[in-house]
This record gives sequence, C-alpha cells and structure tokens, in this order.
Amino acid sequence: MKTTRREILALGAAGMAASLLTGCETLEQRLTAATLPENALPPPNLPVHSPVVRLLNRAAYGPRPGDIAYVTRLGIAGYVAEQLAPETLAEEPILALRLRSLADTLNPDTGTLFDMDDHRVVEALREATLLRAVYSRRQLSERMVEFWTDHFNIYAFKGQGPQLKVVDDHATIRSHALGKFRDLLGASAQSAAMLGYLDNTANMKGIPNENYARELMELHTLGVHGGYTQRDVKEVARCFSGWTFENHWHRGRFRFKADMHDDGPKCVLGVSLPAGGGVKDGERVLDILAAHPATAEHLARKLCTHFLGETSDSWTRRLAAIFTASDGDIKPILLELLTSADLLSAKPILKRPLDFAVSSLRALNADTDGGVGVQRHLESMGQALYAWPMPDGFPEAAHFWTGALIPRWNFALALSGSRAENTRLDLPALTGAGKKSGLTPHDTLLEFAFSCSPQDPALSGLRALTPQYPNLAEYTAVVLMSPAFQWH
Repeated sequence: MKTTRREILALGAAGMAASLLTGCETLEQRLTAATLPENALPPPNLPVHSPVVRLLNRAAYGPRPGDIAYVTRLGIAGYVAEQLAPETLAEEPILALRLRSLADTLNPDTGTLFDMDDHRVVEALREATLLRAVYSRRQLSERMVEFWTDHFNIYAFKGQGPQLKVVDDHATIRSHALGKFRDLLGASAQSAAMLGYLDNTANMKGIPNENYARELMELHTLGVHGGYTQRDVKEVARCFSGWTFENHWHRGRFRFKADMHDDGPKCVLGVSLPAGGGVKDGERVLDILAAHPATAEHLARKLCTHFLGETSDSWTRRLAAIFTASDGDIKPILLELLTSADLLSAKPILKRPLDFAVSSLRALNADTDGGVGVQRHLESMGQALYAWPMPDGFPEAAHFWTGALIPRWNFALALSGSRAENTRLDLPALTGAGKKSGLTPHDTLLEFAFSCSPQDPALSGLRALTPQYPNLAEYTAVVLMSPAFQWH
C-alpha cells in the first residue's frame, strides 16, 4: 500500500523532501514505502512526556543521557533550586576547554576586539552560545539568556554591533539573567550595543531621536498596551538625551554627554522630573518603568508564553504579584512557574530552531564545536543567532516556524549521518547502552531521544518503522523529524 501524504507528514517523513535535496535516495525510497495507521503519532496538543522530562524540556534544552536519573534523584523542586543557584554548579571540562579556544575573540576587555573581522566576532559569539546550550550544567541560566536576548534584542550587524554585542552578552544579559529586572534594565540602557542599535547616540537636545524611548516602553517594560502616550515617548526621549558611549579611548564604555542633554523639566507617566536632573533623568525613568504594574504584567505574560506555551489572566496576575512583591526578582517567578502542576500539564510547544538543534545534540550525546557546521543549519532554519533585524526578538509563535520544515529535516539528515562539519555522533556507543536491559539499538535510540519507554503507545508509529530502517543513522533522522520530537 502506498503511503498517503497525511501519513508521511504525520511521521515527520516529509524528510522525503529533504532527501530529494540531499540526494539520500535510500532514505527517500524507504520513507515513500512506509505504511502506518492513521494517527500513529500524537497530535501536537497531546503531551507524551513524564514530569521530569517536561521539566528538562522547559527549564533546560532537553535531557542528555543520564539527566533523567539525576533529576529523578534530586526531585523536581531540588533540581529547580539547584538551577536557580548556577554559581554552585561546576561546568563540564569539555565546555571550559572549547570556550577557552574562543577567549581571545570574545574577551570584552580587550582592545583588539575592534580590530577583528565583524563576521568572525559574531561567529565566535554564536559558537559560544551553542556550546553553552549543549554542554552547560547551568541549563536554566542558558534558557533565560535566550529569553532576555530576545527581549532586549539587538541586531549584531548594525554599526559596531558585532564587537559591542559581545560586551552586551557578557555584561548585560549573562550577568543579570537570573537577577533583578531593574538591574538588567539599567545595564541594557547603558549598553553601547543597545544605544547604537536603537539610535540613542543620535538623541540630543533640540534634535531628539525617539527610537530607544519607544522600544524601551513598548518592548522592554510596559508593553504595547501599557498606558503610555506619544507625549510620554517624547518626554522619555528627552530624559535619555546625551546617553551614548565612547568611540575612541575605552571604546564601547557608557558615557553621558551633559552638553547633549535636554536638562529642562519633564513629565513621564504623570511623574514630574524637575530641571537640572542630568543623567539622573534617565535613571529616574528606569525606576518608574521597572516598578510600573504594566511592566510586571507584560513580563508575566511573556514568561508564561515562554515556559507554559500559553498565558492566562490568572497566571499573569500570579506572576505579576510575585514580581512586584520581590522588587522584580526573576528567581521566585521561575520557582513558581517551574514547580507548578500547570507546567506539567501545559500544551506542547514547537521547538524553535535553536531548541530543536540543541535538544537533538543533547539527546544523542553529540560531540560538536558549535561552529559553522551547525550554525549554517540554524541560519537555513531561520534562526541565525543575533541576526534578527527587528527589536522584538525571534518570535515564539509556532506558525512562524512551521513554514520552513525542510531545513529542519536537512539538519536531521546531516546530524544523523555525521555530515555536519565538526559534529559527530557515536551511535554504536549510544545504543549499545541498552543491551544490558535487552533493548534493541532502535529502541535504545527511542529511549534516549524521547526519554521514555520505547513501549510508550505514543511511539508505536516510530517503532513500526524499525524493520524498514535497519540502518540506524537513517532511523535516527526519521526520529528527529517526527512531530513527537519537534514538540516538547
């Protein structure tokens, strides 16, 4: 019987289209010949994972071999508490070694940073980001770095962005990812990368530039319906006039130029700021915005969407109250979210390209340098890191990503066949781990990829394909292509 188009798509076996692009004729033939019953795999609104796996898929980039047993031993509350204290977690030696090779390029204190090629600087930053996501034990911190990088998005290829984004990543995002929001907001406001990207360097007395002021309220704090007016935008722009950075000695260091600042009286969101405030005008605005109820609600909604896949009025109120009571501390908000029953029962989320690539590498215990071999695939999937041109960051919504599935399948084929440059799998070693428990290599692969029993009914469709894919590498590609792996 010939497989229907619906059955192929249900399998994720539209990898057939990917095989046409990559010339993988054998896989194409087997995918075309595959026959499965209707609804062999769960639709994406049905969870298939255990509580521990759900937690690792949301608080981390999916489990690596051994993680399930580790978190089970700690318990969910214990694991979350450990992740909220990342400074107590020693990093894997392989991560330290590979980051050391990037140290000269990514050292935010060196003056040579500005003498390096723009593309090499961004390439190194991307490599470091991917290496940390794959290998770091501080997984929740890496998740929040991704969240805040989108929230305070900076297109790295504008002006001196390549070099300045390296500094921003270290001094703004990573240094404050699990801290208080006001500290993060202040670091971003003085980040040369942000000031350059949103044109505040051109904001001066008599010639205001409102770009940063508008995005500060619309995206970074209050939200688009946060209650501010165009007059507030103009007044906030005046408050931040003169906020710029050094372009010569100490390049990239924040500098307030008093001669560029509009020092007259101002009024922001009903709060009067007297004349003569100088640099404190901007700091006062940041205080007002960070403490505003609309900011608490805006961030609560975004965090719900990111971790639960949806939001609700009750969760928004709940998290906003914690935000306000804790003076904007992110840790108690994450503790509430990640230990809640709602996290375990929330609908699945489609993995964005970075999440898909990293969770694939982690599940299969891949060895990677995080370099162009993987980065090119991320770019073709639509998520070239630090290259989203708009200030709103990469979208969360599933519909944005479902139009580019073939590049995902190409990545699955390249990874499973060890054809991604400087990225390798040792499938015999991985699947050999199941021999003691009597599992076949194919079932062992399912166990590692989904971190649940291969006998799980949700995986029956994939198990049915085993005879048609004796080649384990080809079977690995089909597993990665499946909706059951694409959603978490």
